[in-house]
Amino acid sequence: MFKGIPVSAGIAIAPIARLTAQPAVAANDEKIDPSRKTEEWQCLEQSIELAKEQLSQLKEKALDQLGPEKAEILSAHIAFLDDPSFTGEMKARIENQLCSAQAAVQQVAGEFVALFEGMDNDYMKERADDIRDVSRRLLKNLSGGDSHSIGYPEEPFILVAEDVTPSETLQLPLSHVKGIATAKGGPTSHAAILARSLGIPAVMGGGEAFLTAAETGKLMILDGATGELFLDPDEGQLASFRERAEQEAADRETLEALKDLPAVTLDGHRVHVVANMAVPEETEALVASGLDGVGLFRSEFLFMDRSNLPDEEEQFTAYQRVVSAFQGKPVIIRTLDVGGDKHLPALALPREDNPFLGFRAIRISLARPELFRTQLRALLRASAYGRLLIMFPMISHLEQLREAKRLLEEVKAELRKSGTPFDEEIAIGMMMEIPGACLQADAFAKEVQFFSIGTNDLVQYTLAVDRMNENIAHLYSYYHPAVLRLISHVINASHRAGIWTGLCGEMASDPLATELLLGMGLNEFSGAAAVMPKVKARIRSTTMDQAKQVARHVLSLSSTEEVYSYLRDKTE
Repeated sequence: MFKGIPVSAGIAIAPIARLTAQPAVAANDEKIDPSRKTEEWQCLEQSIELAKEQLSQLKEKALDQLGPEKAEILSAHIAFLDDPSFTGEMKARIENQLCSAQAAVQQVAGEFVALFEGMDNDYMKERADDIRDVSRRLLKNLSGGDSHSIGYPEEPFILVAEDVTPSETLQLPLSHVKGIATAKGGPTSHAAILARSLGIPAVMGGGEAFLTAAETGKLMILDGATGELFLDPDEGQLASFRERAEQEAADRETLEALKDLPAVTLDGHRVHVVANMAVPEETEALVASGLDGVGLFRSEFLFMDRSNLPDEEEQFTAYQRVVSAFQGKPVIIRTLDVGGDKHLPALALPREDNPFLGFRAIRISLARPELFRTQLRALLRASAYGRLLIMFPMISHLEQLREAKRLLEEVKAELRKSGTPFDEEIAIGMMMEIPGACLQADAFAKEVQFFSIGTNDLVQYTLAVDRMNENIAHLYSYYHPAVLRLISHVINASHRAGIWTGLCGEMASDPLATELLLGMGLNEFSGAAAVMPKVKARIRSTTMDQAKQVARHVLSLSSTEEVYSYLRDKTE
């Protein structure tokens, strides 16, 4: 059995069809004759224009199948072809370094891929796939090959490849493809987003060993919920997963029936189940999901992958588009949350030895007030089009929160003076992800309208565990009693002050933790949209009295293993 990253839920059982990586078009490293510069650039220019036509056709297909949000992924590819730092640099290589058109594409694309893959941010790493997609298309066009014709079996199959590009995903025959498994990639790649939208179970990041073993024709089981990949399964495994697939189909029908029902316990206690959101392309699917809104919309996407900062209009347009789509449901937008671990040319952040404890998030915003004011203006203007809430990240000191609020009030005054509409009652909240802030929750609760607990960072900071370090990752757990007591303390402090608390880390997406958090008094559960219907179903199947009993017992336990074992046994 191999283990990858689950990116699109569902079980697939079918023979493997390998998508062979397109061989790189051979580029002559020898310098061209200066007299050929114009000819080489014309060839590249024709390839670029043809690529734009091909991508426009794919965009139309995406528009018909998936709607405007997903079609925008192809717009991003077209934008690469118009970017002077990308295709303009290719032209410069021909002009100044006497490269052939093919060599120029390979060199520039290779540098961009290396740049993105070297970033610590998963979303940015996976933009390397978009560069590969566009550059492969350019090279195919230059060589005269068919850049969009891929032969697939005319029978059920699971696609296996080193990686899958967005355009390859859109060209899959939906009547035959049962799943996608790749050696590389992750949940925020555009191919993963498209796979989820198309309803194709998918596992990415399975590794090179899996790719080597996964031969065409081998029978495979793919579990898109756990990331498990079974090659040549035995009869027992086949029977078990077929039964699970049937049960999941029945569960989907049950969850679909709950889609438009509120998250209410059997004894009438109402909470809210919402989704985390990383990019606007997810809007359409989230609106259709029946969830109560967005508990965390990360604004970082606007600042990534660019050499200049987004201006107020660009930010306003992005926020307004999402807020309007949710038609009055709450959308919590977190202000910029980046640091020195991310490569952001537009911000020129210093590299740091310990970036997670360094110059990041609200610390950057307060140190660069014009950057912060621009974002606040855009957020306030967008608030006139729906129910937008603003959330400040990584607050550790009361003075930081008060300074952020002071700047917000200044921007409000400017908008009033200019007659620009915004929501005068806009709610302000803060992330609770630093233990020191959690312990001082009573003081912070007097300053905001809501808390949102970020368990991913809270666990790391509380337990001094880097969850990305494989040597100590086993020590990372939101079931650690210290973490649970901090969560309980924050919730209780918020209720004493008359405000509400949500949770937007991975813990909110874990049905095993649902009854515990409910019993602690959590008001809002925000997590991965694919699993939040299961969280809602769990809430609707219990009572507050039962949930409180679970919380009281768990908070009396002394070890992570005791907590996990109790919750697991109770759920089973």
